[in-house]
Amino acid sequence: MPTETGVTASLPKPEPRQSDPTILAREIVERLTYRLGKDATAAQPHDWLHAVILSIRDRVIDAWISSTHKTYEEQGRRVYYLSLEFLIGRLMRDAVSNMELLEEMRQALASLNVDIDIIAELEPDAALGNGGLGRLAACFMESMATVDVPAYGYGIRYVNGMFRQEISDGWQVELPETWLTHGNPWEFERREASYEVGFGGLVDPAEDEDATPHQMVWRPAERVIATAFDTPIAGWRGKRVNTLRLWTAQPIDPILLDRFNAGDHVGALQESNRAESLTRVLYPADSSPAGQELRLRQEYFFSAASLQDIVRRHIQYFGDIRTLPDKAAIQLNDTHPAVSVAELMRVLLDQYGLDFDEAWDITRRTFSYTNHTLLPEALESWPVPLFERLLPRHMQIVYAINSRLLAEARRAGGFDDAAIGTISLIDEGGERRLRMGNLAFAGSHSINGVSALHTDLMKQTVFADFHRLYPTRINNKTNGVTFRRWLMQCNPGLFSLVREAIGDRFMDDAEGLRDLDAFAHDSAFQEKFLAVKRANKAHLAQVLRERVNARIDPAALFDIQIKRIHEYKRQLLNIVEAVSLYDQIRSHPERDWVPRVKLFGGKAASSYHNAKLIIKLANDVARVVNHDPAVQGLLKVQFVPNYNVSMAEIMIPAADLSEQISTAGMEASGTGNMKFAVNGALTIGTLDGANVEMRDHVGPDNILIFGLTAQEVADRRANGYAPRDVIEASCELSQALSAIRSGVFSPGQPDRYAGLIDGIYDHDWFMVAADFDSYAAAQRQADRLWNDKAAWASKAIYNVARMGWFSSDRTIREYARDIWKVLP
Repeated sequence: MPTETGVTASLPKPEPRQSDPTILAREIVERLTYRLGKDATAAQPHDWLHAVILSIRDRVIDAWISSTHKTYEEQGRRVYYLSLEFLIGRLMRDAVSNMELLEEMRQALASLNVDIDIIAELEPDAALGNGGLGRLAACFMESMATVDVPAYGYGIRYVNGMFRQEISDGWQVELPETWLTHGNPWEFERREASYEVGFGGLVDPAEDEDATPHQMVWRPAERVIATAFDTPIAGWRGKRVNTLRLWTAQPIDPILLDRFNAGDHVGALQESNRAESLTRVLYPADSSPAGQELRLRQEYFFSAASLQDIVRRHIQYFGDIRTLPDKAAIQLNDTHPAVSVAELMRVLLDQYGLDFDEAWDITRRTFSYTNHTLLPEALESWPVPLFERLLPRHMQIVYAINSRLLAEARRAGGFDDAAIGTISLIDEGGERRLRMGNLAFAGSHSINGVSALHTDLMKQTVFADFHRLYPTRINNKTNGVTFRRWLMQCNPGLFSLVREAIGDRFMDDAEGLRDLDAFAHDSAFQEKFLAVKRANKAHLAQVLRERVNARIDPAALFDIQIKRIHEYKRQLLNIVEAVSLYDQIRSHPERDWVPRVKLFGGKAASSYHNAKLIIKLANDVARVVNHDPAVQGLLKVQFVPNYNVSMAEIMIPAADLSEQISTAGMEASGTGNMKFAVNGALTIGTLDGANVEMRDHVGPDNILIFGLTAQEVADRRANGYAPRDVIEASCELSQALSAIRSGVFSPGQPDRYAGLIDGIYDHDWFMVAADFDSYAAAQRQADRLWNDKAAWASKAIYNVARMGWFSSDRTIREYARDIWKVLP
């Protein structure tokens, strides 16, 4: 059996590396000396971090190579996970823990007078994602390795990622995230895995005598080189190590030397700059035509490079392109890689000369598609002229697919012109646009939602007509998270307490957490549990003091909402309720108010005006509330800048109350809700996304549910909803909205929030007014429960105990069994 390099000879294998702390310490010093050129006495903390990474990396590589050989020998199906985001966070502690070397590494470093916790904080977060989509992909990569599914993740090696968020005068400021400035010791450049990717140009018929009628020759006007960088992703206990392969873009000609010598120094580098822009940032602002074009270029660039790599590997090992579906399962994570459907068709038609029907059969059996949203703006579409100019051959293929798709729908019967229009890959309403969600659906054998509610709504709304045409394709795979990172690593105090109480079974089978049920009303365990939570809150308070000079009391109720800033996630509802609470505390100082700290974190897309305005409002409300002596010690509001994975690992273990308050029917799943709950926070939320299933698992008495259901939201929108009447009927809501709109929190610009608040009065699409009273009542219920420490602790413990089903290991096993047909 050949290998990636073609070497088939039997070579000696290195001796297994030892895990003894003394040996580890010696290896770290050797790496420090011979890899970094530093003497231990002169080494700085970042040098120690680099040396530790190199030491643990060697052990990961051993398992990586072993996993690769195992996959080749078995010749089974391999999973390829295509995602524009992989929010992997810091990797050092993750790798050390998963290789079961955390305590040994701690001891080794202690013998060298180095604190592992201090150097771990120096590792930069990989800026490869933004929010839940990217973090889910990262959890899935770790779980695929853990449950022994051979897999590659494919994405883009962003130089600057989303952006680094700073807050200036309350406004979000976007700065480059320079995580690669000092290199990345986890990655390996694979120069042999380099492919040309083209854009634009012309399409001509193939002139070979044996060419098929569908075979064409695409002659791109522009070409770039995609080069792979591989990062090993270790599963739990080092059982398998899979590969995250990220693409960077390089020009064919880095510098046009004749132009440079002629004095045109800027023009000489234009090809280099154009190529490098492909991998510079995640989600370039698409409010301009140039931004839209760059984003489509990015999506095709990584999709085309990934498919070339997949096909090359398949041909190398199996020879026949027709067996691709038997050996490769390609998962499209949202619509970003949906152009892969047209790209694989192009490869099969033009490079391998298959006829259209056979190529389409192979394509559909190879691809599966995960839908993450019902929001129209998130189901990508591209102007047809833009798509055709950049990818002329792909546009021809899309039209051919669409012709067959619509003919199939008409033959099936029962589809009127409106339904046919909904199924069409081309939206003919107004500017003609190519619907990428429809392309992904049509080109996949499986389409899954990410929570039970989301999957049901997908069948009823955005893909209702597709579901009628293909009634067996849509299925549900409720999201999960990896508890190795989100409990064992980020909350060592709780992990140790749970382990002491119920043993080790939950470390390999998260459902074993259910054994903790027996301790929910154990007063001694409750006391230890609350002490761990208090320590986590004190740690967060110290971090915020150091980073933003915030002073918060760990004894207060920590009420936290951290996620991407978007109107449907309703940070605005939370802020309005904070203003209402502020008014009530001042108006009724005689009441026994629960001290509360409201923490917000998240980034707004650079072109999303209202989301950025919501961040400003949060900071304006914080400025007023936090300086009012009437509420000192009772209410604190703080926006935490540059929320990322590492900040989540500090905030989530410290949370008492988890805000999961999206408008029902709009959040596909959520995974933050799962992370908070397994760390002992109570959820306050709507019956949206995975909240529904969380309520079923933790029990309705252990979660604070409020607000309209998805069906009630739909009914209100359909039957004429009058938000102004709702607002005027609620004294607390009307006063809070009036205060915001009139400039109480923006005295220098009284009308700053007029448009934002008028939107609630005029249409309230996100049901802020409709849900306010129910939300406020749930918050006061939380206050009453907080005052009964034993009751609060028992409910929090039940949440930890009953979250095992929401492990990403369970989710991946379902994907492997039902979609990929891979037997771990």
